[in-house]
Amino acid sequence: MPYLQLTLPSSESDQPRYERALDDVGALAVSLQDAHLDAADEQAIFEPGVGELPLWDEMTLTALFPADTDALLLLAALEAFDPGLDWSKVRFESIADQDWERAWLDTFQPMRFGARTWIVPWNHELPDDAQADDAAIVRLDPGLAFGSGTHPTTALCLRWLDGLSACGELQGKTVLDFGCGSGILALAALKLGAARAVGVDNDPQAIIATADNAQRNGVAIDTFLPADEPAATYPVVVANILASALDALAETLAARTACGGRIAMSGILAGQEDELLQRYAPWFDDLRVEREDDWMRIEGVRNAVAA
Repeated sequence: MPYLQLTLPSSESDQPRYERALDDVGALAVSLQDAHLDAADEQAIFEPGVGELPLWDEMTLTALFPADTDALLLLAALEAFDPGLDWSKVRFESIADQDWERAWLDTFQPMRFGARTWIVPWNHELPDDAQADDAAIVRLDPGLAFGSGTHPTTALCLRWLDGLSACGELQGKTVLDFGCGSGILALAALKLGAARAVGVDNDPQAIIATADNAQRNGVAIDTFLPADEPAATYPVVVANILASALDALAETLAARTACGGRIAMSGILAGQEDELLQRYAPWFDDLRVEREDDWMRIEGVRNAVAA
């Protein structure tokens, strides 16, 4: 099938904001390339590796959208999402289908998070270090990624879950993955010892991706659209979504977290954490912040005062 391709120049400092906006309006894939490379030497990367940032001061961002996307409406949505960015140099063109899943598979390598957690492409051999008896292996189809572990926000959440497991605070628990995407966090929780995982996402394609990845890993995840999610509380809640959504969903996430339960939230750009700390303070104690690159994770413990 053809695609609508959006291309725009970006500086290294603005790249996270551009990419966040493109993700928010539904980009199917985002790639980066050095703006100064000759066409014959182009080597696009699909996403920086964990702990890495693009090496280029100036780059070109390319995003794919469904072919029937209205370019003018898309541009209006981007300008509304972040009016502080320069959207005047955006270019659109229709392109033929390419094997984007193959490109993901070629660039996606096994990754370790914390002491035990490994994210491994479904058709890739396990590294030697991942063959330990206590290794928690998540097999992921990058073609259905919606989050493959390569982004710092996902990495922050995976390390948090790995840490909970190391402290014995995940074993036998039920985990809520709010904004589950690929189901990667729910899958990691199950592999690390959680007894049950629930995934919630407002994108039906994410529900399909989570179910597919759960089957691939031989586990079950109960998945729901927000309107269908049953009222329940959970001892462990993780939400890797945008800061604006975390702000809007504060009461919902607080209500989903059991008294004494733990929460981790990411998708937060540096500079956005203070407002969210204040927003969640009425419901959560011991709020702490962890940073990786330009992204933050907030974690805390649900209190009983505002239950």
